[in-house]
Order: sequence, then structure tokens, then C-alpha cells
Amino acid sequence: MSVISPFRRRTTKQWALAAMAAVALFVSPAASATAADDAGVLAISHKSPFNCSKTFYANNWSGGHSPNGSIDWQSYGSDAINGETVRATAAGTATFDNEGSTSYGQWVQIVHSDGTRTRYAHLATMVRSPGQTMSVSQGTVIGTVGSTGGSDAPHLHYEQRSSSGVVDTSPTVEGVTVSVGQKKAVTSTNACGGGSNPYTPTEVCGSGYAVVDEAALGTVGRTYLLYSSGTGSNCVVTLKYTSLGTPSAVSAFLEPEGASRTTDSGSYSYYAGPVKRSAPNTCVKWGGSVGSTSYTSPFEHCD
Repeated sequence: MSVISPFRRRTTKQWALAAMAAVALFVSPAASATAADDAGVLAISHKSPFNCSKTFYANNWSGGHSPNGSIDWQSYGSDAINGETVRATAAGTATFDNEGSTSYGQWVQIVHSDGTRTRYAHLATMVRSPGQTMSVSQGTVIGTVGSTGGSDAPHLHYEQRSSSGVVDTSPTVEGVTVSVGQKKAVTSTNACGGGSNPYTPTEVCGSGYAVVDEAALGTVGRTYLLYSSGTGSNCVVTLKYTSLGTPSAVSAFLEPEGASRTTDSGSYSYYAGPVKRSAPNTCVKWGGSVGSTSYTSPFEHCD
């Protein structure tokens, strides 16, 4: 039996507490942290916070930037940054805030499945009001680039932080590491092919569920595993990225270890699922398909 990333379900339970005490998440850059905290900063793989194929400069200033190690995303060539759509670089729980004319201005913090965080600041608009939270998948739209707060020109201020709030001074996005003093052009692969599906996995599964894992189905779709810490139930949904609005072959399945498999398969316009099963403290096999492209996990997420 292969067991992968058992911590993910436990941290899903922690997200509910984080949403109720959001202020505790906004830790000062000066907060102390152990070496283990620092080592965990990049446990999540991050994509660019912009639309598919968009290229922008990631500028990690070598002095005078607060906090040290944060990235300013800026215009590159014909791609102008002002007004650009901002997307989550990885899945998690997003909290929206507004500091007015100081510091971050309108900004979003996302807490990811391993407790690490990303921040997106100086936004012109946000998809939720200050104080609200929402579950996001990688690529979920959270706002647009602007110049609110302590900003003298439109850009996106971006940070990657450990679970204790320590800023990673060499953040990695799209597999590109940008250390202090470096400026690199980074092309986005975020939401390639899937940005137009009007549904999200949390909308399909319903209240109380949060994404704990996901797998790409090439460029034609993505399948998601969600979990409700309140009920101990799992939920699988497959979103398609092609032939949207036209029925075509899509499937989603969920199989608790030692039990039968439940599958939803048919010709659907936007998604398959939700497939829900109660399986607390039980490994599950999950996956789905769009057309001939499919994914099947091992038995995992056992806690």
C-alpha cells in the first residue's frame, strides 16, 4: 500500500480554525521561526499568478524592499501589468483584506495545505470583500493588478512565506527561482485551458469541503479530491476544459480502501460528480477522466 502526503487531511481541519482566526495568520516578517519552518517554505509547487502564456518580470529587489525577498511582478514587453487578472499560485484558503492607503492596500493571503502562505498586494479589485474567506484551487481568480496602498506604480507585490510567517528570500514560481537581487522573465502556465469553466470543485461538492489534492488531465480537464473535516466525508469532482456547455464524456470516482468504488460517468456539459463517501481514517483511491485522458491515484490520504 502506498500512502502519500498524509498531512494534507490534518491541515484541512486546521483551515477551518484559520478562517475563524484570520488575524493570527498575518504574522510580522520579523516573527521568529525554527529551521524546520524555513525548510518547509517551498513544499507546494507554485505557478505564476497570471493568465496562461502571459509573461512578466519577477523582480526580487536587492535592498529597500519590504519585506526582503518579496517579488514585484512588472510589465514585460507588450504585456502590460496594470489591470491584469491575478490568480492563486496554488490551492488553499484565501482571506481578503484592505489596509487602505498604507502598506499592502487591497491584498489577499492564501494558506496552503502544508500551512505555508502566499500574499498578493496592491490589488485594484478583489473577488471578495475585506474580511471574507474562500477556498481556492490553483488558478482561481482572486483579483486584478493595481496600485493601492503604499505603491507608486501598478504592479503585483507577491510573497511566499513559511507556516510561521518567515518570508522565503528565494521564491520559486513555474520552476524558476528568483533570489534577492535577481530579475527574471517568467511565463505563466496557470489555468491553461481551464480558466473558462464557470464551476469550481468547492461549488460542486458544497459547503464545508476543501481541496486536499488534484491532478491534471492533460489540457482537457482536472480532477479534484476534497474533504470535509466536519463530516469526515470525501468528495471527488472532475472539471472539463473542452467542449464546455456541450455534453461529452466525463467521469469521477472514489474508492475507500476495503470498500466498493462509486463512479459518476456520463456525457456532461461541465463536470462529473460530486462523488461523496464517508471514510474517516481510511485510505482512498480517487480520480476521473475527460474523454480518453484519465487519472487514478494510489490509495492515499489515510488520516
